[in-house]
Amino acid sequence: MNRQRQFAWRWAVAGLLALLLAGCGHKEKPQARVPAPPEITPKRSESAAVPRPGKALYVETGLASWYGPPYHNRRGANGEIFDMHALTAAHRTLPLNSVARVTNLQTGHSTTVRITDRGPFIEGRILDLSLEAAKQVDVWRPGTAKVRVEVLSAPAEIGRGGRWCVQIGAFKDRQAASRLKLSLTRRYQSATVLQFTGPTGDWIRVRVKDDEKQRAEALLKDVVPAEGAAFLVRLD
Repeated sequence: MNRQRQFAWRWAVAGLLALLLAGCGHKEKPQARVPAPPEITPKRSESAAVPRPGKALYVETGLASWYGPPYHNRRGANGEIFDMHALTAAHRTLPLNSVARVTNLQTGHSTTVRITDRGPFIEGRILDLSLEAAKQVDVWRPGTAKVRVEVLSAPAEIGRGGRWCVQIGAFKDRQAASRLKLSLTRRYQSATVLQFTGPTGDWIRVRVKDDEKQRAEALLKDVVPAEGAAFLVRLD
């Protein structure tokens, strides 16, 4: 009986050793460490970044057009480089960097833009949209459309204050622009008359004393250019 127990005990020990050796010889497959996916921060469009208050500061209805080349990558009136793929617009009298919602009155499509430039300098139009903004409100293909402009925020008062001038052009004939500049300089000695060249021709800008709005409005009524048109323009 003792032999049988000893024999059984030896077999048990041998089996245990075999199991231990087998366990020591097995290698676990290395686990590849998969990094967490990168966080994706959605790009905030200019329209999404602007709160939409219930009541607009100012509302205007009129004809909008759009502009891109040859103004793309040129400096705008607020000092920034104009990007026709950004949601911006040009307006003659709203304070620069105002934010406005523009709605196409026919299609109902709207977008939110920032006023970064001055224009349009064509009579009968109130707003020049960037190419991207024009696409969003269905102005790109037809070229013009009737829109509603609702100012959502402005860095300065809209109805009063500001710095103003009269801008005349565009002149296809540079000599005609120079003659008008000389005439205005002699006639309005307290004003500063500047001549500059833009993508569409030569322009004249008349800055009245203290850039005061009433003086600029009076000058606008008094000036009848032989070429181009005269516009009241806010500088700030």
